[in-house]
Amino acid sequence: MNRFRISTPEGTRDLLFSSCRALRQTENAVRDALEERGYSEIITPAVEYFDVFAQANPELDQDQMLKIIDKSGRICVARPDNTTPIARIAATRLDDAALPVRLYYSQKVFRSVSGDHGHKGELLQVGAEFIGADGLEADKDILTAAFAALSKTGADNFRVELGHAEIYKALMDELGADAQSAEGIRRLIENKSFAALGDALEPFKGKPAAKALSAMPNLFGGIEVLDEVESLTGNVRVLGATAYLRRLYQALDEAGYGDRIMIDLGLVHEMDYYTGIMFRGYIGGAGAAILAGGRYNALCAKFGKDMPAGGFGIDVESVAESLAGQSRPEVATRRDTVRIALTKGRLEKKTLALLKAAGYDISELEAGTRKLIFTLPDSGVEIVLSKAADVITYVEHGVCDMGVVGKDTIMEKGGSFYEMVDLGFGKCRFALAVKEGSDFYGTYKTRRIASKYPNVARAFFAKKYPAVTKAFFNKKNMDVETIKIEGSVELAPLLELADGIVDIVETGTTLKENGLEVVENVAPISARVIVNLASAKMKKAAIQKVIAELENGLNN
Repeated sequence: MNRFRISTPEGTRDLLFSSCRALRQTENAVRDALEERGYSEIITPAVEYFDVFAQANPELDQDQMLKIIDKSGRICVARPDNTTPIARIAATRLDDAALPVRLYYSQKVFRSVSGDHGHKGELLQVGAEFIGADGLEADKDILTAAFAALSKTGADNFRVELGHAEIYKALMDELGADAQSAEGIRRLIENKSFAALGDALEPFKGKPAAKALSAMPNLFGGIEVLDEVESLTGNVRVLGATAYLRRLYQALDEAGYGDRIMIDLGLVHEMDYYTGIMFRGYIGGAGAAILAGGRYNALCAKFGKDMPAGGFGIDVESVAESLAGQSRPEVATRRDTVRIALTKGRLEKKTLALLKAAGYDISELEAGTRKLIFTLPDSGVEIVLSKAADVITYVEHGVCDMGVVGKDTIMEKGGSFYEMVDLGFGKCRFALAVKEGSDFYGTYKTRRIASKYPNVARAFFAKKYPAVTKAFFNKKNMDVETIKIEGSVELAPLLELADGIVDIVETGTTLKENGLEVVENVAPISARVIVNLASAKMKKAAIQKVIAELENGLNN
């Protein structure tokens, strides 16, 4: 029997017995909390027309959608989010209903995922939408419903970060960047990529908005971060948003939720439909956000009825898994520990030297042992040694709080984490190299690019150099194929397998000795500190202490 007939697709899985009971317990707890607060259930189709989501958010990543063609040839998609269909219903089916209306759902969303990241492509969400009301009381209602829902599950260690879409939008309007640059800056802020953000804002140096934008990744913590952004800009729209966040925070604090809230002005969601507050929730044991929501006043209007709205969705499966894991002794122990994954090999020696310069006792690591996990004495820090790609995997999934890895691995593998510090060592570069004397751009044939890093090579031609892409793909019908090579990639052009290579270059000696030359630099590379999304929020003080000590070590 063909194995594809009996296995589940990428990103899906079977749940059995105790896992089902835990999931239903959590789901029912959230549902009960919402019904107690006056929310009524609504169910939308699992499959909708693609146009529904494209109309709501044209920038939505189509690669993440599971597409289906119906009998009439129209493109349908398995529901990638729950908010958009409910906005459709509110505008078309509830347009004459008495407002405001409180709705909730308990249903799955579906996304196309790559199996090697271990991400779920099928998620059970329970969420709430408050439609037809705006302002402080409405936002308070939505957030307190989220707090009540998480509390009802039995979770006692969750936090919710709060931001405002208007802050980023106002600063970008003031900056005057084009759409492509603005999206690049947004991604760097969202990923807390401090060093790269500085480079991206360099063309705008001197503009007040650039200074404020460069600080945004670091503007997360208590209510004091609002003071910081207000000291950086006099933008009226920004000041209006921060004043609103102060009032909302005060209202939530008076309701007894002040200790659950963090402010994160670097919360700049890719969903363009957010118009006001945005928030995400984290819980101990989960490596990513388990709650996301915000205000989307313009969304219903895209379906014909202008109504203010806001809401949130909770990943109940991740909450259930986290609650089940909290009883394990090793999980409880880790709450007060910062675990750092270090790359073995090229970066290991320099990273250990940095730890030593930062004041950590690394004698056990220096002793030469085959152990992979080390506890640094009197520090609250654990060290995990692993391969570079695995550093990203461990950090992304939250089993390690931080990691030190080369930018080359980050660019190739990708993932969801914060890239917080450029350590400055392990410097080299990605470069495009060809046989000496070759005219790589001068002919019409399909180019073949060999690389150990095919994703970097694709991104180089498709994103970093759009002019090249446009000129050669559209005007000259130039195609670029990538071939993955595991060993000496320099051989590929010599054996006529490829027209060029994209590879890591330090001195360029190997290229010269094999008759190759660099025609373009792709990207600089150095060692970076990456941080898990949830750990950055749940262990902020401890992680910032480690980062400060590492930065001091760089200066010693």
